Amino acid sequence: MTIDIVILAAGQGTRMKSLLPKVLHPLAGKPLLQHVINMAETIPDSNITVVTGYASEQIQNSIAGKDLKYVYQAEQLGTANAVQTAAPNLDSNGITLVLYGDVPLISTKTVLSTLKVVNNNTMGLLTVVLEKPEGYGRIVRDRKGDICGIIEQKDAMPQELEIQEVNTGVIAISTNLLQKWLPQIGNDNAQNEYYLTDLISIANKAGIKIEAVNPGTPEEVKGVNTRKQLSKLERFYQQKQADRLMVNGATLADPSRVDIRGTIFCDVDTFIDVNTVFEGEVKLGKNVSVGPNCLITESSIGDNVKIKANTIIENSTICNDVEVGPFARVRPGTLLGDNSKIGNFVEVKNTEVGKGSKISHLSYIGDSQLGKDVNVGAGTITCNYDGANKNKTIIGDDSFIGSNASLVAPVTIGKNATIGAGSTITKDIPDNELSVSRSPQLNKSGWERPKKKK
Repeated sequence: MTIDIVILAAGQGTRMKSLLPKVLHPLAGKPLLQHVINMAETIPDSNITVVTGYASEQIQNSIAGKDLKYVYQAEQLGTANAVQTAAPNLDSNGITLVLYGDVPLISTKTVLSTLKVVNNNTMGLLTVVLEKPEGYGRIVRDRKGDICGIIEQKDAMPQELEIQEVNTGVIAISTNLLQKWLPQIGNDNAQNEYYLTDLISIANKAGIKIEAVNPGTPEEVKGVNTRKQLSKLERFYQQKQADRLMVNGATLADPSRVDIRGTIFCDVDTFIDVNTVFEGEVKLGKNVSVGPNCLITESSIGDNVKIKANTIIENSTICNDVEVGPFARVRPGTLLGDNSKIGNFVEVKNTEVGKGSKISHLSYIGDSQLGKDVNVGAGTITCNYDGANKNKTIIGDDSFIGSNASLVAPVTIGKNATIGAGSTITKDIPDNELSVSRSPQLNKSGWERPKKKK
């Protein structure tokens, strides 16, 4: 049976105090709406329709998804009106599930539980009991305990405000019933809006059972209306990720000071210090040590790697037994071979560093290929850009590059070659040769420094 998932994402979110649409505000580095879509794509036999309104084009350009359909709600006249906008995309013989673009943490398990109860005689309603249900519509039950309606907070009487079971807004219903009942919903309420929650009372009068389903945690169904609420959900999400890492064998110096903005795969006996941020897909091998204040993005880290404080690694591969940092930057396209070392204030970009090679301090190595056991002295740079094109530097095995050398690409340094400190190399160097390129040293006696004019 087809599952039509309708995600409501039309509102601006004025309480966010932002020009950015609310559903595009990031949680763990990803837009709120993207979280919902990623979850929805895990539901078998589903089609996804997103209802947009404010900044519709911006939303569509910012969200990734396969075979997404978008519909436009010209006026925000309520949730029922939003679903009605999506009605042409719905299969009358299927089930419709309504989700919200600002409720990012709902799980596949919860959604499947909600869908499971749906048939022609039963609809699913996701509810949750909150100690402080401020702002939520209250679930009204009859004397038998069956759900018979939902009352919005603005329309509720004092005794109804004491109800702690609340509506999350998530419903699952046979599409033929939804299409039949949507036209019956009116806007006779404090907001003059068409509430989707009116379906509950309509279903109750029609003898359809409303089956309540509860989420695993309240945070799954909490929406984001303010930056404070977004911050609380962010902390909840990050704590869950930290807990997962620790269960899998990682030690975190402070679980509240690690941010995972993507997916991290972590092997055993890894140590992660404070204020480290992981972005995109990151893999950490066994016995990895990550120092404080590091940023690791879309990279693979091998076993026994030591990443020292204040290091940035982006879109790179770090092999086994490597040492990086402190204050190093490993830029995209870099591969650091086994037992290599990138030291303090070294920047490496689009470079392969061979096994056992070392760039220990204060160097820039870009668009290069280093063989094994190369030693690069402090202050060395590869001059890889001629103002129009990037050029490559190749350094053979066992070569020694003296301090403060400039290698003007394209250039090839042979195996076991030596470059004297302070040299500017513009021509290839054969294997086993020494190359020194310096101007003669001039000493002048009696030299007086210039003085400031009075």
